[in-house]
Amino acid sequence: MEQGSLELTVGPVAHGGWCVARHEGRVVFVRHALPGERVIAEITEESAKFLRADAVEILEPSPDRVVPPCPYAGPGRCGGCDWQHATLDAQRRLKAQVVAEQLQRLAGIEREVVVEEVPGAADGLGWRTRVQFAALPGGELGFRRHRSHEIEPVDACLIAHPEVEAVAAETRTWAGAAGVEVIASSGGERAVVVRPRPRRSVTVPDLDAPASILVDQGKGRTEPRRGSGVLHEQVGERRFRVMGSGFWQVHPGAAETLLDAVLAYAAPEPGEWALDLYCGVGLFAAGLAEAVGPEGAVFGLESEAAAVRDARANLRDLPQARVERGRVEEALDRFQIERADLVVVDPPRAGLGREVVERVAALEATRVVYVSCDPATFARDLKWLGERGYRLAGLRAFDAFPMTHHVECVGLLLPA
Repeated sequence: MEQGSLELTVGPVAHGGWCVARHEGRVVFVRHALPGERVIAEITEESAKFLRADAVEILEPSPDRVVPPCPYAGPGRCGGCDWQHATLDAQRRLKAQVVAEQLQRLAGIEREVVVEEVPGAADGLGWRTRVQFAALPGGELGFRRHRSHEIEPVDACLIAHPEVEAVAAETRTWAGAAGVEVIASSGGERAVVVRPRPRRSVTVPDLDAPASILVDQGKGRTEPRRGSGVLHEQVGERRFRVMGSGFWQVHPGAAETLLDAVLAYAAPEPGEWALDLYCGVGLFAAGLAEAVGPEGAVFGLESEAAAVRDARANLRDLPQARVERGRVEEALDRFQIERADLVVVDPPRAGLGREVVERVAALEATRVVYVSCDPATFARDLKWLGERGYRLAGLRAFDAFPMTHHVECVGLLLPA
């Protein structure tokens, strides 16, 4: 065995697309492996406490192992997917184990977890409606390699939605671009958001399918170069406007699935006063406002100016809903919000943090529904909410990002 590689027996899954093995008393985090496998792993990083490695040869494969459908998946290649070498059932079991382990280790909560399929991607491919490519200096597109700034050029992405791939952005040269995002909405529109290199302008090539072209000005601002860049997403009977690269769930079935889960846990009643924190373009606020009715009220908070504009447009037929711009840390005080019947939070990957947990707990809501895209920060926040008198009364987990390690959780917290 050459220097820098180890023969390992792979142990349980860890958060982030790794499995855990041990070598001479040290922890080794291994990618491209599955629990129970015997592998030859090449060391990619070394620290005093642990090693990181890629499984480059599988000596004893797991029964859950499959050949990755994508030619760019594998050690040292594209870092976009983590679990292409596992069956979809196995991927969901692994994600469930990660959520359960994080809850137990960080929050002291013992919970059996099931990760549910999200409708719209039965084979785990062709679901991603928003795809961000990085550009090489020559303008070719690709994806970053895992934990690297290096770019793996690609000519197609198997998890990209067919309407994204219809543009064929990866087969073109984007002179002057640092990155290109291709978006396909459920309303049938497409947009391409181009991020120029510093002090460069981008030459936009001819594309295989029509799309609005927007230029990323930085700090969340985009400027249309061709077309309006306004996209529409359909959820049930309601249409949502989302400007360009504004936030929207990337799996075509995720918005409706999460809205249904949130409303089932929140159980909003006519006349109630609800808060939607980190409300984005108003997906949950709309559902809450319809349920609390004209005698109730919904207050949404969002820090991104473009999302606030979209949310106000999306909710204008619901006068009981109001959306303001601000960071939750300061805006609840600024708007003198001291109580709520129910609170929905959908924070970014960093979670709520202790300051917001304290502020949410002080609202004394009878239900708090927490939507999370990161089980580690979710579990940490649940621990703090537990210290402030809330218990986890319900939990659902959804496979909104097949082939990757990401998982979406919805938790219901009730006063203990």
